[in-house]
Amino acid sequence: MRFTTFEPEPNRGSFLLPQGLISRKARTRTSLSFRAVYFLITITLVQASHPQSRLIAQEVPSQATQASPAPTALPDVPDPAASLERYPEAVVLPDTEGTTLVSIVSDRQSKTGNRYALDGNAVITYKDRRIEADHIDYDSSTEELNAAGHLKATGGENHEIIRASHGTMNLKQQTGRFYDVTGSVGLKDSEHRVIYSNGNPFLFAGRLVVKTGPQQYEIYDGSVTSCQLPNPDWQLFAGRFSVDGDKATARNSVFRVINMPVLYLPYVSHPVDTTERQSGFLIPVIGDTSTKGIVLGEQIYWAINRSTDLTVGAEYFSRRGWQQSATFRYRGLGNNFATAHYNGLLDRGYYTGGKYVNQGGEDVVFSGRYDFSDQTRVAADLEYLSSFAYREAFSENFNQAVSSDILSIGYATHEADGYSVSLRADRYQGLKQVATATLPEGEIHIFHAPSLDLATTDHPIGGSHLLWSADGSLAGLKRVQPNFSTTGLTGRFDLHPQLALPLGADGWRFMPSIGVRETIYTRGRHTPYTSPIPVETVSAVNRADLELQMDVRAPVLERTFSSPLVHRLFGSDVKHTIQPEVTYRYVTGVDNFPNILRFDDSDIVSNTNEVQYGVVQRIFVRQRKKAGACAASEGNALAMPAAPGYDTSYEAPSAPCRNRELISWKVTQKYFFDPTFGGAVVAKRRNIFQTTLDLSGIAFLTEPRNISPLISRLRLQPSDKFDLEWDFDVDTGARKFTSNNVLIDFHEGNVFSGFSYARLNAPGRFYTQPFGSSQGTSSPVSDFNQVRLLLGYGAPTRKGLGVAANVGLDLRLSTVQYGALQTSWNWDCCGFSVEYRKYELGSVRNENAYRFNLTLANIGSAGNLRRAERLF
Repeated sequence: MRFTTFEPEPNRGSFLLPQGLISRKARTRTSLSFRAVYFLITITLVQASHPQSRLIAQEVPSQATQASPAPTALPDVPDPAASLERYPEAVVLPDTEGTTLVSIVSDRQSKTGNRYALDGNAVITYKDRRIEADHIDYDSSTEELNAAGHLKATGGENHEIIRASHGTMNLKQQTGRFYDVTGSVGLKDSEHRVIYSNGNPFLFAGRLVVKTGPQQYEIYDGSVTSCQLPNPDWQLFAGRFSVDGDKATARNSVFRVINMPVLYLPYVSHPVDTTERQSGFLIPVIGDTSTKGIVLGEQIYWAINRSTDLTVGAEYFSRRGWQQSATFRYRGLGNNFATAHYNGLLDRGYYTGGKYVNQGGEDVVFSGRYDFSDQTRVAADLEYLSSFAYREAFSENFNQAVSSDILSIGYATHEADGYSVSLRADRYQGLKQVATATLPEGEIHIFHAPSLDLATTDHPIGGSHLLWSADGSLAGLKRVQPNFSTTGLTGRFDLHPQLALPLGADGWRFMPSIGVRETIYTRGRHTPYTSPIPVETVSAVNRADLELQMDVRAPVLERTFSSPLVHRLFGSDVKHTIQPEVTYRYVTGVDNFPNILRFDDSDIVSNTNEVQYGVVQRIFVRQRKKAGACAASEGNALAMPAAPGYDTSYEAPSAPCRNRELISWKVTQKYFFDPTFGGAVVAKRRNIFQTTLDLSGIAFLTEPRNISPLISRLRLQPSDKFDLEWDFDVDTGARKFTSNNVLIDFHEGNVFSGFSYARLNAPGRFYTQPFGSSQGTSSPVSDFNQVRLLLGYGAPTRKGLGVAANVGLDLRLSTVQYGALQTSWNWDCCGFSVEYRKYELGSVRNENAYRFNLTLANIGSAGNLRRAERLF
């Protein structure tokens, strides 16, 4: 026989049963009047009359009448199921008008005054707390209880679970003592298993746990972990842990991994509250490399508030000196954010060949954004690097180590109704000359300080189809490079309005347009050129041009291939589209191109008379469905009719076709009717004009020519697991590839791989060809031929073994630029990784590094192998 009793919180007065205490489902089966409820109360104490019946009762006594009523005989109840159907369990509501219900459920129970004795599956529920045990003694006047046998206490804001052999507890004060305890915070019991209720679970065990408040505990002779008990991968042991709801702290603790002691910690804290972050010392950094020596480091984390934090640290390199770092992060409402990072090295330097070399430096990065409204915002992406040699020698990221360009920009913009007004300032920093034994490192700096920019989208003129647009700027500019610097700021005013008229007929689309451009500079460049180093003039320069353009788009040619053979090969119909494109452009009036100082792409506008032609081909496939027909939907590029002679069972008409682009291939080229671009081409030098830059980022003009390289961009994606891209520029006149790049990515399950090939043979950016040279050779050429390989097995969160390797090869020099081999092993909630990495970047860096990382789930990691640098 099982009894259920509901008690009001003591000293709160009498209580009237609200109708909401009966479940909605119960009310649909039967309607209980208050008299019926009172009848149920009177039969609560009858325990032995009908032992085969399960009675469910409610008791709602007042403080003045808590004596039990006289026993009342019950008629036989032949069918227990019928009794349950007629008298369903009541549902306890949350606090109602200051009254808290206490639910008491057990197989057997007795009551003497205010004391209850509960046996057999005893359960007491108070607010969001639930106490279960084999036996419970409960005093409703003091809210105290003693529980023994499989004690389990659950609930609270952090989903606490305490399992103990026995214990005591005060429900109202949320205090107690528990013995032989295992418990957790941040876990919930589901029907079949324990699940994480947040991303930072906290599990503990102890001989004695003293609960001093709703979320406060003292754990004696115990351990804490974030791994599932009873066999956690790592544990922290101490004589006493103090848990205050936010964190658990301990002194003189021992850290164990796979039950082996690893580290003694005089003081340690472990987060408990997942909504708050903790300030404190992070896990130390330890490592070793051939150039830095032994690496020892530590960081301090400061959680300033819920939106802001700061990390400050230092590392000691036994062979080089001290490295400092700091990271600031802020996350605001919407898109508002700010991040800043500082990294610097006080290098002791070294001697090579009798020469002292110091590679110390500083690197500062900031990015942020703040939105005043949907139309107005400020944003910045800034970086300061004191020396490219510092980055190349000490950056852990290879791509960053070999990068020679830095762009910093900050702007404020307002956009509304197709108009944009921006105020910006930017700084470009690039490596122009690599340091040698006889020459120092040479850099180029270009500033916009500042620039007011205006731009519009296309706007119709009245009710006509004629569209107008304009863009312009008012800027102060400065350029600094080896042996040359502009005097002060060079002013530039630029205005570029355009008119366009979109036309179409029978699938053909035409866009004729006309524009003018007026640009005024406060300073210019002296001509004729007598040296590759510019010579500035104080005379103003005015540049004006007229621009005519005609875009022609032919109708898209398409064909659907639908046959049993195609279905077997591709699993669906295949659609092939061909879209030709032709653009004619004529620019005239720029007769003073050599007099213009170069700051950005606005300064490389030149005369041209050209036609650009090309074609874009695409192949689409779609997935077949078991029943129905594929429905044509708006924007569907593959709404194809069924072909006779075979089954075309696609998805239902109500659902759109699921299309996927299998192949995309664009081929384009330009023909120049004016091979000298109005006399702007200088022979035996690298020439970059706006029209050539719009076609390709690879320079190709070193002399007058009529035809550009052929530009090809091919992408193949047969599935979500495989991706191939092949981009090349082929110079048909010189019969060579100026650039040739292949990228392949493949992943299947835990196997992943990548391949990239890069070939460049084009006029070099580090150009200095003396004028009047008797050799008559062409400008220097950037010539490199490189391969990158990646192969691995595993995943960051996959249990078991993981191994990966990558390598970068310079085929022209037959050297290894860098390489890495990583292996890892993950347990349930911790993992260990080891890596060997090699850098070989000429005379600047030849380093062998050994790095490791120990990761603890929901805690952090120790070691010098950072997450962003892992191969997994």
